Amino acid sequence: SKLIFRKSDTVPEELHQMVQDGFLTLRKHGCFFQDLVRIKGKDFFTPVSRILIGKPGCTYKYLNTRLFTVPWPTEGCEIKYCSPQIHDACKALIKLNDYLHIEAVKALQGQNLLDTKDTTVIDREQNFATSLIEKGSFSKDQSSCYVPEDDYTSLNNRTSYNLTLLNYMDPLQIPYLKQEPYFEMGNMAVSWHHDENLVERSTVAVYSYSCEGSSAEEATDWNLKGRDPAVWHVGLKVAWDIETPGLAIPLHQGDLYLMLDDLNMTHQHCVLAGFSPRFSSTHRVADCSRGALEYIFGQCELALQNLQTDSNSTALSLKSLETAVIKQVEEIHNEVEFEWLRQFWFQGKRYLKCTDWWLKPMAKLEEFWRKMELMTSLVLQEVRKKEQTEEQRNETISCLLLVLTERQRLRNEWAARCQSEAAESLPEEQKPECHPFWTNEESNMPLPFDLEEVIVHLQN
Repeated sequence: SKLIFRKSDTVPEELHQMVQDGFLTLRKHGCFFQDLVRIKGKDFFTPVSRILIGKPGCTYKYLNTRLFTVPWPTEGCEIKYCSPQIHDACKALIKLNDYLHIEAVKALQGQNLLDTKDTTVIDREQNFATSLIEKGSFSKDQSSCYVPEDDYTSLNNRTSYNLTLLNYMDPLQIPYLKQEPYFEMGNMAVSWHHDENLVERSTVAVYSYSCEGSSAEEATDWNLKGRDPAVWHVGLKVAWDIETPGLAIPLHQGDLYLMLDDLNMTHQHCVLAGFSPRFSSTHRVADCSRGALEYIFGQCELALQNLQTDSNSTALSLKSLETAVIKQVEEIHNEVEFEWLRQFWFQGKRYLKCTDWWLKPMAKLEEFWRKMELMTSLVLQEVRKKEQTEEQRNETISCLLLVLTERQRLRNEWAARCQSEAAESLPEEQKPECHPFWTNEESNMPLPFDLEEVIVHLQN
């Protein structure tokens, strides 16, 4: 089976204590938030409250919402937490992360789910995993003698969790929960889904902590097919198949499970609510190829290579007016604005509950974005000069129209989302900010926020 289940008594007691204290600390400090996600053009609050903790500078995107990691303590990275308790909670989650990483390596090795049919390689993998567990670490220097590079890389890529999405829900505080639609499994905290944006065939590890013992747990009437409605369960079914019966596995305090290899693609899972409040820590190998600060800063540098400063004056100009270059710069401009700046500020000041770590990189991104606004205005000036051949000019105009129409549409959409009824219902510190935003009167920006006139001018 590619679903591995571990009862709580297989996990060290000390680790249980640290992690469970960490959950309660984060809850006490108000660090969990319901996300205002977008599904089919509509905004919804998730019934589950969440916080993302992980590698500094990583993000994780789900349901059109980019979450930004509260960074866990990392050597060489200065992180100022709002309290020592939040620091300790993040540290506990790193320890859980390391433990789950080793469990995943053991499980993959035990199931021979490595990318090889060579039994000698599998034997070496077994030695490798044993060496990891004995040393309690995953240092390549210590262990690489046991394993070929390809298999070392494969194991490492598929089990080195770079973040954990923490969930909290008290079902009795949620007025309405959707019913599981196919197998009469009862209340769902999280509907059937695949986890998004993960490295291919990577393991997902989940640690569950339900605050058991409340009187609400005593269910007298089991009207669900074989499942105790008081107990939390994880549901599993074959993807896009409602004929094959689904599976519901009970989750008690401190239980954990691993979804190995391609299980997250071939199957869908859901979370079935019990009666008591529950925390979970879901460890993932997020695909950060387009979701890390390092990536987006690299994109900005690439775009700004086309900006030239005249050494004899303060005048700025563009190095190239080739359509391909302009298209690339303007697409990066959109990516910075809508995938990073607006996503971050849409979540209000929630991250300040834990740390101010993201403020500095966001200010730097905004600085780059302002330069890109200037670059757009320089392209528009060149078009008005009519110095290009007619063919070149038409190409540039067509390219600009596409990107600016998209920019205008997305600005309107984000502005509307910030003023939606759902957004307005949030407490002040969680309210979405429509940022960057400026009016023509108060601004030193080279272009207006509303691009309608610019677009009409280009069309004519």
